[in-house]
This record gives sequence, structure tokens and C-alpha cells, in this order.
Amino acid sequence: MKTKHTFKYWQWRVIICSMIGYALFYFVRKNFAFAMPSLGEEYGITNTSFGIILSLVGIIYGISKFVNGIIADRTVARWHLAIGLAACSVFNLVFGWSDKLSMLITGQTGGAEFVSTMVIIMATLLVLNNVFQGCGFPPCNHLLAWWVPPKELATKTAVWNTSHSIGAALAAVFCGYIIARTGNWRYCFFAPAAIGFAGVVFIVLTLRDTPSSVGLPDLPDTKTEIDNDDTPEAFRAFVKKKVFLNPVIWLLAITDLFVYIVRFAVLDWGPTFLQQREVPLSPELAGWTIGIFEIAGLLGMLAAGWISDHFFHSKTHRVCAVEMLLTGACLLVLHLVRNTASPVLILILLALAGFFLYGPQALLGVTASKQATKKAASSALGIIGIMSYVSVIFTGAGLGWYSDHFGWDSLYLLMAGVSAVGFIFVAVLWNIKDDGYLKEETK
Repeated sequence: MKTKHTFKYWQWRVIICSMIGYALFYFVRKNFAFAMPSLGEEYGITNTSFGIILSLVGIIYGISKFVNGIIADRTVARWHLAIGLAACSVFNLVFGWSDKLSMLITGQTGGAEFVSTMVIIMATLLVLNNVFQGCGFPPCNHLLAWWVPPKELATKTAVWNTSHSIGAALAAVFCGYIIARTGNWRYCFFAPAAIGFAGVVFIVLTLRDTPSSVGLPDLPDTKTEIDNDDTPEAFRAFVKKKVFLNPVIWLLAITDLFVYIVRFAVLDWGPTFLQQREVPLSPELAGWTIGIFEIAGLLGMLAAGWISDHFFHSKTHRVCAVEMLLTGACLLVLHLVRNTASPVLILILLALAGFFLYGPQALLGVTASKQATKKAASSALGIIGIMSYVSVIFTGAGLGWYSDHFGWDSLYLLMAGVSAVGFIFVAVLWNIKDDGYLKEETK
């Protein structure tokens, strides 16, 4: 009984503290979206230029998630997480001085050469930032796979995944107020960097890697093929079979691509298109709208995880299919009302879209983790990560170019179509077996 109580304490400590640690990554990542309107107004930087930067850093982030996913299955999670957040905080601090750096390099305080140099500096810093942003999710997924039994993974991963929404929502509201109150985009980087440095200390002090690292037994019913031979060679063969040659992982990854196209269309461009609609929203209201989109997503994750474990027998992929259809329906209604709708109606419809969208955003990874087992869960999420961030090709440069030439009128209709395609891919997996552990293979 004492061991069970101690395990529950450490399980929830790891879940909650890793949630806080990962949420802080959003403060030093999604702040750029709120600085873009001010940077565009002050320096004449176009949406196309911003879109190219978003695409570039998103691809880098996807590659980083893939590489760090493989690394995370063989490293100590808390140090992996802490080093990543520390580096991101440093790059954000420097980003706040990007105009000063451009002035030092060009000897100018304005003009085409100054702006071009500043754009290059910003892009470079954002690329470096996103190299280390990939150290955020993989070690957290490693922690979940080692601390949470497969039959509880949907519910507790859904709880953990609210860190996405908490971080993005708090960052959105925080940066929205900074811009509105100070009018200075630099504080969108200085203040989050300070928060990030505090988070590094918190992560190091509170997290531990596996149950055995605190003297507890490992999870029952999670036997894998390499439990008795965990050599590098055996691990590579295991990952090849369970991840790289597993069609289920690839179908989940393609589905996640479409989930992230919708998600990033709202998160990266929301502050801009909500302020550039026919009846524009103020920076504060745009911030609250995106923040509430994330909060609704948080509730949607919790609901989806609970429903999956209690009504779908932990078959998370089936819940994902249903919710992709519902997301598309909300976006279709948003297209029909578009510019003429009141801000309140826009907020409600976007909130509903977020509620349904973030179920698949959380649960696709749960399905992948169970299929790959705790030994290769982060590697599987690495595949999904790199595929999902291919989305930035469409949401970054693609939407930036589209908005410069055609405006935002068809955005919601496009995203409704994307949701429908995502539904088709995940629906193919409707009848797959629950997980990849040996106990399932011997039945």
C-alpha cells in the first residue's frame, strides 16, 4: 500500500511538473506571432516575409522534434527538458535586441538594408530557438510512457496535453497585453525569457526520470521485446520495427499533419487575421480570442481522453476520427458567417473548433505511444512531430502569400477541407489492436 501511494505521488508530481515545464516553452516560442503586427507596422515587413520565417522555423522545429524524439528514449528527461528551455530563453533575450544588432552590422537605423539585415537576424535567432524547442515535448512523452499504464494513458496524457493550451493561452494573453499596454514588441521577448530562466530551475528541482530512479518498480504489463537485451543494436532493431516500418505510425503522422495545419493557421495568424477582418478586433480582444481557443482546446483534450478510456475502451484513434469531423463542421460554419459575424460569435465558434481539434492533437500521440511501447514512444512521436510540422509549409509561407494576394476570406473553408482529409486518414485505423506490448501479441 505504501509503495502504491508513493507511486501515485511521484506519477502526479511528474505529470504536473512536466506540464508546467513544457507550458513555459510556449512563452519563448509563440510570442513572435504577437510581435509580427508591430514589427510589420514599424519596419514595413510583409506577411510574406513573416510567412517564410514561420515556415522555416516550423520545419526546423519538426526536424528537431524528430531527432530529439530518438534521443529522448535514451537520455535523462529532466536534463533534456531543462537544457532546451535554457537555450530558448537565451535566444529570446537576444531577439529583443535584433534591431540593435542590425544597426551595429549596417551602421543604419532604417532603410531597406537595415530591414533586410534585421529580418535575417530574426530568422536566424528563431531557427536556433526552434532547434532547442524540439527538446520540449519528447522528454515529456518519455516520462508519460514510463509513469502511466497503457489503460490510463489516454486520460492522463489528455491531462498532460493541456499544457499545450495552458502555455499557448497564457502566452497569448500575456503578449497581447504587453503589446497593447507598451506598444513595444521587444518586451514580448524580454519578459518571456525571464520566465523561461525561472522554469529551468523549477524543472531541475522537481522532475525525475523513471520509477526506478526513485526506488519504485516499473509499470506492470509493459513487457517488450528488448527488456532482456537493451543493447544499442537491439534498440535500433526494435525502433525500426515498431516505428519506422510500422504503417500505423505513418498514418497517425499524416493525420497529425492536417491537425497542425488547422492549429497553426489559428495560432500563427490569428492575431493578424482577427485584426485585419472587415470588422477588426483590438489587439487585446484578438489575444483573448486566441487564448480562449486554447482554453477550449484544453477542455476538449480532457473530455476526449476521458471519453476514450471510459466509452471507447482506450481506442483513442476512434475518438480522433469523430472529432476531426466535428472540427470541420465548426470551421464550415465560421466560413458561412465570416466577416459580418459579431466578435462574440467568432469567439464561440473558434472555441468549439478548438474543443474538438485538440482531442486528436492529444490522442494521436497516445495511440502512437501505445503502438511503439514505452521503449520507443518518443521515437514514434518524433516521426509524428516532423510530419506535423511539415504543416508550416502551408500555414507559414503559403498562408502569408495567400493573405497578401487574396485576403483571409476563404481561410475557414480551407481549414474545414483540411479537417475532412484528416478524418479520412485516421478513420482507416478504426480496427487496429490496442498496443504493441508482448501481452497483446500472445493472445
